[in-house]
Parts: sequence; structure tokens; C-alpha cells
Amino acid sequence: MTLEDYIERYSSPEPEWLSRITRDTYQHVLNPHMLSGQVQGRLLSMLSHMLQPKYILELGTYTGYSALSLAEGLAEGGQVYTIEHNDELEDTIRRNIASSPYADRITLLLGDAKTIIGNRESEIENRNFDLVFIDADKREYCAYYDLIYSRVRVGGYILADNTLWDGHVVDSAYDRDAQTLGLRAFNERIATDERVEQVILPVRDGLTLIRKLC
Repeated sequence: MTLEDYIERYSSPEPEWLSRITRDTYQHVLNPHMLSGQVQGRLLSMLSHMLQPKYILELGTYTGYSALSLAEGLAEGGQVYTIEHNDELEDTIRRNIASSPYADRITLLLGDAKTIIGNRESEIENRNFDLVFIDADKREYCAYYDLIYSRVRVGGYILADNTLWDGHVVDSAYDRDAQTLGLRAFNERIATDERVEQVILPVRDGLTLIRKLC
């Protein structure tokens, strides 16, 4: 048994509708390793239950696993707005959401996250978010952060996925890799931003928790 197997064994199991998404993603979708999976999914669910957010914004839906995990802890009448750039995943995402208990709590927005967030006619234009989950193009994390910061309430949280990037952030062999450079720049940006406090959790591929102070 590996340490990862041990962690999964002694963490709460994923709900049945998320198990279906896991199976379907690994069978039919490219890059299934992008799925949040049981342990990170249970962490997202637990954080959401702790915070009981009214409004959540997610950048990067993939097949819907993380959006559904986050939806579990929404406050009464709350909503997850999730943005996915790859429109080829639309049917899969909508099917996965529809087959869950949270179909009425998740709004899927298709297109480039930067364009949607910056669009004054967007469905999220007048929303202030309690929680934002960043899990899209790693090269653009700093840009996403700049765009969403004013949309997060003071005391709210930003979660950023993949911030350890399989260890590449500390490996000089990846000094010319655009995604690694984007994540290094983001990590440095957060570490020097006095408006927030943050901690990187070595969960899966690195998950940074950021709390907005002002």
C-alpha cells in the first residue's frame, strides 16, 4: 500500500455521483489526471462546509467534479458559477451536473475566464464572492488573481490549485516551461502581497489557501 492509498483509505469516500464522474472521465476524457479526485474533492467539500459561502466562482470546470464538491457546503440559496474554456466538454459537464443533487446550484459559463470576468454584461458582473477556486491556465494565474481580487469580499478566500506543479516549481529543469514559470510568478506574487495571508498545502499537486485581509 502506498502512502497515497493509505490517505484515500482513511479519508471519507466520495459520493456516488462523483464516483460516476471519476469513472466516466477516466474512460472518455483526455488528461483524466486533471480531475480533483477523492481526497482533494473531500477537502474542497469540507472547506465549503466550514465557510458556508453564498457565492462561489470557479475558473476551470473540466468535467465538473470540483464544482460539485464545492457546492456541497453552499449556504441556503447559494450558487457556484463555474467557467470552462473548452466547449467540447459542455455536454459532459451538463450531464454530470444534471445527475447530481446540486443541478440547481451550479451555473456553467463557457468561454475565456478573463473575458467573462471582465465583461460588464456577464452573469457574474454584480456578484461578490465568498470563495474563488482557480484551476485554469497556469500561465494566467497572476492575471486571474488581479481580475478576481476586487470580487472577493474582505475575509473571503481564494483557493489556487496545482501550485506545486508536480515539484516543477523547485526544479531548474523546468526554468523555460511557461506553465511552471506562471505558477512560480503566482506563488511569489501571493507571498509578497500584504493584503492577504496564505498557506500552501501539499495536497495532490499543491493547493494554496489565501485569505483576503483588506
